[in-house]
Amino acid sequence: MLFERQHFLVAGLSRSGIASAEYLRAHGARVSLYDDVDDETVRKAVENLTALGCVNIAKEELEERSGGCDVLVLSPGIPIDHPLPVAFKRAGKRVLGETELAALALRCPCIAVTGTNGKTTTVTMLEGIFREAGKKALACGNVGRPMTSCIEELGEDGVAIAEISSFQLETLVSLRPHVAVLLNITEDHLNRHYTFENYIYLKSRLLKNSTESEYAVLNYDDPVVRSVAERCKAQIVWFSLAERTADAFLADGYLCFRGEKVCLADDLPVEGDHNLMNALAAVCAAKLFGLSNEVIERGFKSFRGVKHRLQTIGEVGGVRFIDDSKATNVDSAVKAIGSVKGESVLLVGGKDKGYSYEPLFDAVKSSHVVHTVIYGENAFRILNAALKRGYTAVTLCRPFDLAVRVAYLTAKPGQNVLLSPASASFDTFRSYEERGERFCALMETLQAEDAPAGQSAPEPEREEEDGAE
Repeated sequence: MLFERQHFLVAGLSRSGIASAEYLRAHGARVSLYDDVDDETVRKAVENLTALGCVNIAKEELEERSGGCDVLVLSPGIPIDHPLPVAFKRAGKRVLGETELAALALRCPCIAVTGTNGKTTTVTMLEGIFREAGKKALACGNVGRPMTSCIEELGEDGVAIAEISSFQLETLVSLRPHVAVLLNITEDHLNRHYTFENYIYLKSRLLKNSTESEYAVLNYDDPVVRSVAERCKAQIVWFSLAERTADAFLADGYLCFRGEKVCLADDLPVEGDHNLMNALAAVCAAKLFGLSNEVIERGFKSFRGVKHRLQTIGEVGGVRFIDDSKATNVDSAVKAIGSVKGESVLLVGGKDKGYSYEPLFDAVKSSHVVHTVIYGENAFRILNAALKRGYTAVTLCRPFDLAVRVAYLTAKPGQNVLLSPASASFDTFRSYEERGERFCALMETLQAEDAPAGQSAPEPEREEEDGAE
């Protein structure tokens, strides 16, 4: 791509949009900017990028001025069927994302990880393992840094460990990872992708460029992933908790790879079968790069989970607060419910994503959840699902702040308040991170209220207990 002779329109000034504009300007491209959100974050991004020579396009100018642009760089937050990318495609112009820009320029090997749940945990595990091996490894893509900002640092001898979301896969066509990891596929983002079949298709696109020279690390225990494998040309490496015939499996308390014991499962500082699956996937990728068992073991022992993933953040009046804000779909929340020790008051709700919440309450009914506080834009849909499953230990409380307080007042000493929303955060917050930080702030407020007069509240523990996604 000859950057100097093309005019790019970067749409959406999120983290990836900002990185795209910076990368393009550094390579001499003409860059225009557009975002239909007008807040302090966007205004600051526009100010910084116009100082680099970018030109901002106002909303009323978009239709006229976008026609003079050759390539659209689309933020993952903007759907591929939005009028702007549709207009570019109808005009025969190229539409790509920040990850595609990086894929075209990447010079080092890449491990790409996708799946409905477990991506961030697996990528973070792998980054730690490769760094223990002395490798220049960077977590990037949908977690960590945008890929374009890592290209120069990685050079030719680094390892890009990329988390790839279904949103990024809408505009990603050139990436050919040395190892592609597909963890699982369950219903998610149906409000964006419309059907489960389309979501499966997008996830499988990570494998479409792979040949016999590359590897696909796949979850044998997931029937949807097994069906995807039928069309994969790469060398398939299976991981499984159910079958010892897979390449990576659990046996006699050990994580094993092709019959060799790699490390004790108890060496993992996080719990739950879902984390064992993530670890087995990481073992496969590490062994395919020739890393030793000792290095893998040290990498696992240094892993401390992922922020907003079943993270114990503190205690108020004998009630433990657990932040699992990153559980943005039902499957992830179900895993969290099954992993938390002791009785819990569950907080669920947020922005609807188009799937059924009834499986959530199937899990709740057989778990240690003693009460559920439902909040957010989708509260009535979740309440309806609970009632259909005959679950009535619920409180409906739409505002998030009030819901957290109600959950605390409902919980008894020795129990947990578990935020595992099974929903996106965008009804109230900019991200699941912001939702998790708000949860922590509300807990600190409750600590201050609970503290005796003249005594300050204790600092939150912020101990990362588990890494479920």
